[in-house]
Amino acid sequence: MAESLDAPEGAPVSLKSQVLARLREAIVSGRYQPGEVLLAARVAEELGVSRTPVREALQALEAEGLVRTLPNRGVVVEGITPSEVDDIFTIRSVLEALAARWAAQHMTDQELAELGEIVDLMEFYTARQDVEQVTRLDARFHQLIVNASRSRPLKLALGGAVYYVQQARAASLRVPGRLQRALEEHRQVYRALAARDAEGAARAISAHIEHARANVLGGRPGY
Repeated sequence: MAESLDAPEGAPVSLKSQVLARLREAIVSGRYQPGEVLLAARVAEELGVSRTPVREALQALEAEGLVRTLPNRGVVVEGITPSEVDDIFTIRSVLEALAARWAAQHMTDQELAELGEIVDLMEFYTARQDVEQVTRLDARFHQLIVNASRSRPLKLALGGAVYYVQQARAASLRVPGRLQRALEEHRQVYRALAARDAEGAARAISAHIEHARANVLGGRPGY
C-alpha cells in the first residue's frame, strides 16, 4: 500500500502528521460525528495508508480530547461542543488582541505591506463571493499578525486553537452579508497597525473575533 498523502507546500511533513491533520479536520468539520466509532482499518483504507500512522494519529487525537477509547467499542469521536467553541473564541480574542498590540510595535514595513496586500486580495475575492479564498486569506492575515508580535510563546499558545476554528471561520463567512463586514473589520485592524496604534489594533481585532463568534454560534446548525 502506498504510504503517502498530498503534503502541503513548504517543509516535508510526516505521514502521521498528515493523517492527524486529515482526521482532525474531519472531526472539527463534522464529517465524523460525535459517537461515531473510528476503526483504524477503515480509516487506513480511506486514506490509502497503513494502520500504523492511523493508530498514532488516533492516540494524538485522544490526547487532544477529540476522540476517546471506550471498552468494547473502540475509538469514539468526541467532537467539539458549542461551549468549547465559545471558549476558543474567548481565548483567541484575548491572545490575538495581545498579538496585535505587540505587532503594532514590532511589525516591519515589509510585513505591513504584505498585510495590506492580503486585505486587497480579500477585497478582490469578497467582490466575487469566493468564501474559500477569503477564508484562506483570513488565516494568513491573522498568522502574519501573530508572527509580527515577535513572541514565540504567544505563537505556540495560539497554535493549539487555530485548527479548532478553521471550519468555524468558513461557517462565519458564509453567513449572508458577513464577507463584506469582515472585510471592513480587517481594514480597521490594518489601519490601526499602519498607524502603529497598539490599543486601536487590539480593540479592532477583538471586535472582529467577537463578530465572528456571534456568526458561528448564532448561525451554525447545532450552535
